[in-house]
Amino acid sequence: MTTATSLSRTDALVAFLARVLIAWRKPLGLLFLLVTVGLGISALNTRLDPGFNKLIPLKHEYMGAFLEHSGTFSGANRVMVSVHWKGDGDIYNAEFLQVLRKVTDEVFFIPGVNRGGVRSLFTPNVRYIEVTEIGFTGDVVIPSRFEADATGLAQVRANVAKSGEIGRLVSNDLKSALVQADLLEINPQTGEKLDYADVARKLEQIRSEFANDHIEIQIVGFAKVMGDVMDGLFTVVTFFAIAFVITALLLWFYSRSLKLTALAIAVALLPVIWLLGLLPLIGYGIDPMSVLVPFLIFSIGVSHAVQMTNAWKQDVLAGLTAMEAAESAFRKLAVPGTMALLANALGFLVIMVIDIPIVHELGVTACLGVALMIMTNKMFMPIILSHLRLERIALHAPIETHEKHGLWWAVSSLSRPRPALVSFAVMLVLLGSGTWFSRQLQTGDVGTGVPELRAESRYNRDNAQIISSYSIGMDVLSVFVETANLEEACLNWEVMNAIERFDLRMRGVDGVQSVTTVAGRAKLYAAGNNEANPRWAALQRSEAALRTGGRAANPELGLNTHGCKTIQLVVFLNDHQGATLKHVVDEVRKFIDADQTPNVRFRLAGGNAGVAAATNEAVERAEVQMLASIFGAITLLCWLTFRSWRAVLCVIVPLLLVCILCNALMALLGIGLKVATLPVIALGVGVGVDYGIYIFERLQHEMEHNGASLREAFYEAMRQRGTAAVFTAVTMSIGVGTWAFSALKFQADMGVLLAFMFLVNVLGAIFLLPALACWLGVEAQRKRHQATAVPPAEEGATRKAASSAAKPTVLTQARPVAIR
Repeated sequence: MTTATSLSRTDALVAFLARVLIAWRKPLGLLFLLVTVGLGISALNTRLDPGFNKLIPLKHEYMGAFLEHSGTFSGANRVMVSVHWKGDGDIYNAEFLQVLRKVTDEVFFIPGVNRGGVRSLFTPNVRYIEVTEIGFTGDVVIPSRFEADATGLAQVRANVAKSGEIGRLVSNDLKSALVQADLLEINPQTGEKLDYADVARKLEQIRSEFANDHIEIQIVGFAKVMGDVMDGLFTVVTFFAIAFVITALLLWFYSRSLKLTALAIAVALLPVIWLLGLLPLIGYGIDPMSVLVPFLIFSIGVSHAVQMTNAWKQDVLAGLTAMEAAESAFRKLAVPGTMALLANALGFLVIMVIDIPIVHELGVTACLGVALMIMTNKMFMPIILSHLRLERIALHAPIETHEKHGLWWAVSSLSRPRPALVSFAVMLVLLGSGTWFSRQLQTGDVGTGVPELRAESRYNRDNAQIISSYSIGMDVLSVFVETANLEEACLNWEVMNAIERFDLRMRGVDGVQSVTTVAGRAKLYAAGNNEANPRWAALQRSEAALRTGGRAANPELGLNTHGCKTIQLVVFLNDHQGATLKHVVDEVRKFIDADQTPNVRFRLAGGNAGVAAATNEAVERAEVQMLASIFGAITLLCWLTFRSWRAVLCVIVPLLLVCILCNALMALLGIGLKVATLPVIALGVGVGVDYGIYIFERLQHEMEHNGASLREAFYEAMRQRGTAAVFTAVTMSIGVGTWAFSALKFQADMGVLLAFMFLVNVLGAIFLLPALACWLGVEAQRKRHQATAVPPAEEGATRKAASSAAKPTVLTQARPVAIR
């Protein structure tokens, strides 16, 4: 009794809203048009908004140390410009050194560069120290009045050899030299947020200005990655346009109506326009790594728009007027469509459990876009449809016969017990295979270089060249040693011994390229003070003896603060793959846990590799929580929609299978689980729940209101909703499948994953849902409900009330015509 009454109240409310919407269609339509114009103008102010700090999981334990010491030690947001000599000999020639000086000056004056931290052979913070008969002497590597003659070049060669910068600022083969610079998130010249696009342009100008037949310039760093991604946005827009055209052509082929095609595309674009217009108003931009989110919203919009236009067209072909058909379409799709969109929004919202600013921004952006779709698709679209008149070619409906649609009748056999077992068998095979391969899914980046760009991209080739030429690279993991209770910690043997043990331990770890510590340099200086005898390259136990290598603790070298209150241990890694970071960080943690040195505290982690390691851990920890939140929210919405645990399982189980298969595909394609791939999982669940809710809602309606059997109900659901669902899935799969040819690898990867998700989701809803409904006893449960829910007299009164509330009556009596 309660359920029947609840459902009738819902129907009455939806019918009332439908009548109000159509009755006020002109003022509401004008309001929506004004909002569209206003937000369209505002959308012109939408900007790209990259930022390094947005990638930092601020509440992660590693980032506490990073943020605390980032003002003292650098290395996280770094740019490296390598000047490579392609001519005969090595870098010690007048032409190369003149270019290196100019490149150093150009990098120094790039807006946003921390000028005090720029390092090059020509900067005063790069010095050499040597021991002579009169004691320690030293100076800058290249004097201010340097002359590029034979004597000057020989002096520079000797100074570089004594500086210890070979392998660091000078390549091991003496054919290249580096200019290093750290970027500040706030431009100190203007006080505004750093413009990464401008920084990338100026770096590229350096390349074009100084590269020639003898000189080659390689550039790496976060700013350059963002620049390359933003340069590749033309490719992104191009493939968006291709997907848009393909979608439009297939929509026309399906509907045979230019008006319905244009309407579906326009309404699917509306939430994107509204979203882009709202972002500047709330102080948001679009991060280049989240640029695919608008298309994800467009994809969901197309799915819902096709369902609405299909329902409207069926009623028009059944003899209703455009206004009556619009009201009917709203009544049919208001509840399932709104619930499906709420599930989409919650799917994006729950990824915000990962405490990373860019994830929060992505979640807010995507959730807002899907929420706007409720207004554009469920309210504005019926208003437009009520004014629409179909073309003659679209009015030619197939002749209504009593014959079944062959394909859907055959598929509906899966709602019978034995054929359903076939679906279960296939599901178990896919589940087993997917589980096996999904266990190989890695968190973080997979492969060397930057996975957002293709392996043959200029950036990744530059990165490979720098790694092979130097003993350092872009991937830096910093460990901080805090010695607050000691006066001169670098003259304390216990402290220096702990650092030396860390140095030796990490040099033997797989994935570590090199290690730089104050203890290692102190041993080198101690040997230099004793005629470079390697036997003296050791840490002495007394404070006086340690002073022989004390110059290694000069704060200008960037490894420690005054008095060594804080010491930075720099570990250069071969790459920043998730597996490499996890292995190296685990080894560091093992050392920290085992170390018992008094007054010494080792803390992880700084450098770009430290940020990446913290991000990976944040994503890995939140993955289970995120998926549990998504499925928990969808379960609640499905239960509120259908009031049946059987219905919930019929919708949820296919989604679980598709999630596992998506993880397996990511593992097979070498795509890591990270911030950029999270929207795909959320979208996959969201689109899948669309199909499941639409199909099950129509199946339930046919069984409750028309007394159909499970097979007949599923057949009607597929005839009325399945064709549109399959068409949408195929259309969007073809559209995003073209992204596989994009120059940006992250767009190509997303295209493959999205095409897979669109197709497999609809297949799961079609082939697995009826089998689950059969074996879960949905039909038997409905028969029991109908027999006990409402006495005949009350049932007749309830139906009469619902019928009168849902006027015009013809809307509930018109039988839709199959659309092929």
